[in-house]
Amino acid sequence: MPVLQRDVTREVTAVRPPEFSRAERMRVLAAAAVGSVVVGYAAVAALLALITATATYADFDTAGVLTGAAPAWLAAHHVPLRFEAGQLGVLPLLPTALLMLLVGRTAAGTADRLGLYEPLQARSVVLSISGAHAVVGGMIALLMGDDGLVRATPAVAFFGCAAVSGVAATVGVARRCGLVELVFDKLDPVAFQGLRSGFMALFALFSAGALAVAAGLAISWPKTAELFADAGPSVGVGLGVWLLCLGYLPNAVVAGLSYVAGSGFSMGLVEVTPLTFTGGQVPGVPLLAAMPEGEHLLSPAVLVVPPLIGAFVGWTCRKVSDRPTSRLRAVLVAAITAAVGSLVLAATAGGRLAGGAFDPVTIPAGLLGLLVALWVLVPGALVAWLAGARVKPVVAADAEFVEPDFVEDAEAVDEEVVFEDDELTDQLQVVAADEFEVEEDLDDDYYDDDEAEYDEAEYDDDADAEYDEDDEAVADEAVADEDEDEYEDDVAEDEPVDEDKSSEPEVVEEEDFDAEFDEMLGMGPEEDLDDKPRR
Repeated sequence: MPVLQRDVTREVTAVRPPEFSRAERMRVLAAAAVGSVVVGYAAVAALLALITATATYADFDTAGVLTGAAPAWLAAHHVPLRFEAGQLGVLPLLPTALLMLLVGRTAAGTADRLGLYEPLQARSVVLSISGAHAVVGGMIALLMGDDGLVRATPAVAFFGCAAVSGVAATVGVARRCGLVELVFDKLDPVAFQGLRSGFMALFALFSAGALAVAAGLAISWPKTAELFADAGPSVGVGLGVWLLCLGYLPNAVVAGLSYVAGSGFSMGLVEVTPLTFTGGQVPGVPLLAAMPEGEHLLSPAVLVVPPLIGAFVGWTCRKVSDRPTSRLRAVLVAAITAAVGSLVLAATAGGRLAGGAFDPVTIPAGLLGLLVALWVLVPGALVAWLAGARVKPVVAADAEFVEPDFVEDAEAVDEEVVFEDDELTDQLQVVAADEFEVEEDLDDDYYDDDEAEYDEAEYDDDADAEYDEDDEAVADEAVADEDEDEYEDDVAEDEPVDEDKSSEPEVVEEEDFDAEFDEMLGMGPEEDLDDKPRR
């Protein structure tokens, strides 16, 4: 008996939201938009104030900190900055992730306060927050001008801030406004499992990149400590270097992911892959001590990790369906999901580095996405195909094919064949060949005896029927004679008797019951069934 499941999430969100006037709604949305901008800007300014206050040769100035926080706020939105030496496009991913987390929490709180529960209601929150960030970003880029020390393109700042904040706000209101359910309802179970396995594969690859970076730092820890010591003896300088390494740590993990997948990365003339290595100078940043210093025999061993992750994806998709093609489709969806995620991470982790000797920092996004797709698809498809359940067709061991007899010429059918009972044709059933046995060794005498027995039985039945009809006829004649005698007695009492007529005998006509019986069977008076074939 099927068990009905209740969608508790939809029942909870279907509660009638509180009523707000148009002015109250606008006030709540404006507060959310302005609050996300102000809080983010204040966080960046507080971080700069801490670094400036702890630096040895820096003069703390409130106006300078607030002014310097403007390009840092744009950098947190991943907007490239331009200097006299060139463009800074390789921006830290950690501030961007923290800013998106802040915007997402703000959007979720606004949706809860307004009681939003439908997907279309989320657009007001998303548009208000992304619009505020876009306007502020474009204004900051315009105020910097073209003659400042740090510059930014207004159009890039406008759309870049809108995109980052819009994505964060959408993620924040997705669950509360039913966007997640709307997307998942459009997916069948196979595609849903593939999407889930794809995110698992992406997380596994990201974790493998983090382990590669951690292993590199552990192996070269003396070099890392030396670089920290060379940065400066003051606490402010050490704090600044530590924050710099922390901000670019996600970028280094993405580079490690690309290294594990086989595409590698490059910084200026330095190129590092598991199979090739091209050395050169790198900046004196302690985080870069995790880079390999040369070729190693065990470096290609890291290429074992991606196939294992692909096999794990195939193992998770082995039970999604009994059909092998459906399992392959789930693995294909997982491969595409992991490839697209890797491509986005690689595109945002690299960029220009001010046109110096270390420019550019490149993580090949296209090659990384292709390799990730192949690493997940090929092993995953093999595991899902071989490890999944299969439906085997059941074939009878002793089944024999019997060719039916078809009548090619319809005119060859004997028209004189008479069926005794037409209703028997509706009761015929098709019986398999293995349900009965045919004795092929019977001779003609067997069939002659069978026909003789059939004729005797039919004759007995006809005789019994005739005897029954004769008895009924005799009984009917007796009743008719009694009625006639009574009638004649009554007439004799009233009328005189004619001697001439009374002396003549009466002739009684007998009914022909055989003719009536033949008429019921649809036969003529001269027809007989003895010479006609029977079924």
